[in-house]
Amino acid sequence: MKAVIQKVINASVTVDDAVVSSIKKGLCVLVGVGTDDTVEDVNKLCNKLLKLRLFEDAQEQPWRQTILDAQGEILCVSQFTLHARVNKGAKPDFHRSMKGPEAVQLYESVLEGLKANLGNDNVKSNVFGAMMNVQLTNNGPVTILYDTKE
Repeated sequence: MKAVIQKVINASVTVDDAVVSSIKKGLCVLVGVGTDDTVEDVNKLCNKLLKLRLFEDAQEQPWRQTILDAQGEILCVSQFTLHARVNKGAKPDFHRSMKGPEAVQLYESVLEGLKANLGNDNVKSNVFGAMMNVQLTNNGPVTILYDTKE
């Protein structure tokens, strides 16, 4: 499972010109489910997102607080293109991305794992498989690539 983790001041997802999810301070996480991903990868990603110290403390010291400490929110966005291969030719190859029906189960497990720790109101998501616009204000900027297989 691959993730692009971005510390944000705010973020939102729009589908068909309607905002379907939005957060204020927290993390916007693009999540790509690969063909070889399992529940173990779900657990690794959830644990990493919950334990990463990406936020400053009350004294404005960086890298001190987790998402829970900072009382932030998480906006997860399913992103099958994270597994694209572009080594050959000009067209991306998505064969390493898990197909929708299977991927949605693992993606929803990520959401459930995060909600169990942060609460339902602090974890938002997109409409799985929809064409959408994602808007965010990156803070820092802090952008981290994470692969559960590494």
